[in-house]
Amino acid sequence: MTDYAPATQPTLYFIGVTTAKSSIMSVFPAWADYLGLENSVIRGIDFPLHDAPEAYREAVAFIRDDPMSLGALVTTHKIDLFNACKDMFGEIDPHARLMEETSCISKRNGKLVCHAKDPISSGLALDAFLPDGYFERTGAELFSIGAGGSTIALTWHMMHSRRAGDRPSRIVVSNRSQHRIHDIRRIHRAMGTTLPVDYVLAPQPPDNDAIVASLTPASVVINATGLGKDAPGSPLSDAVRFPPKSVVWDLNYRGDLIFLDQARARQPIADLQIEDGWIYFIHGWTQVISEVFHIDIPPSGARFDEISKIALNVTRG
Repeated sequence: MTDYAPATQPTLYFIGVTTAKSSIMSVFPAWADYLGLENSVIRGIDFPLHDAPEAYREAVAFIRDDPMSLGALVTTHKIDLFNACKDMFGEIDPHARLMEETSCISKRNGKLVCHAKDPISSGLALDAFLPDGYFERTGAELFSIGAGGSTIALTWHMMHSRRAGDRPSRIVVSNRSQHRIHDIRRIHRAMGTTLPVDYVLAPQPPDNDAIVASLTPASVVINATGLGKDAPGSPLSDAVRFPPKSVVWDLNYRGDLIFLDQARARQPIADLQIEDGWIYFIHGWTQVISEVFHIDIPPSGARFDEISKIALNVTRG
């Protein structure tokens, strides 16, 4: 049992693995000042990967019952926390129910609300560095490594009817364990998509290398495993060969980002576009802060640009 002390001021929690290392701990106070969230603070709650359901339930019960605890952003544990705590929420939004994950916890009208914000934030991040019509123009494929909540959200964004005409020609999802592949396949079926999807069990990096080598030029390769941040390593080996002109995106922005180092080693040969998770970080947090504090934070425009600038100034000088 964890001894959760009652909050004495409006508090947003960050539920993760190594929360103290995140830039949000220094960025949030600056954002709170800019957004007028007076006296508000952020606190981290760390769990080991795939912790016991009782641990997640204890944290959620504390947030639910503590008046000054306003909500939380959940990373890494999104699926495990949902499975452990779904009966504790007074409301579950449609994305969270479909994807069976919790990325945001808020309170509204006396109810504890479960949200899945990743379908919005991941789509905004991807669209920030891929131009309109990219897939239609290039015929590119999309390979997301890791079948957890981030890949579920990203593939939902790609499969959505509003993207008709600008979708990957094929999606490939790999994972080290079979049960996550089973889960994402079931969710995709519930979406009713007609987009071709291959699901591959890939327990070792060379298995993912082989998938990367099979992709068409200009394809998008995503590290959605957490490796490099939540655990050491990369889902690829140093022998990987990326398709020419492909886009290599690590959803992490901090840690030992070996995945990006591997891409940079091949960049001069393959003419790669390499992206880290910084813009994903910005969209992910602003979506949650907007929900938890019940304020409007637009995903683009002058106000969003100022928020991004504040974060950059705080973290990168």
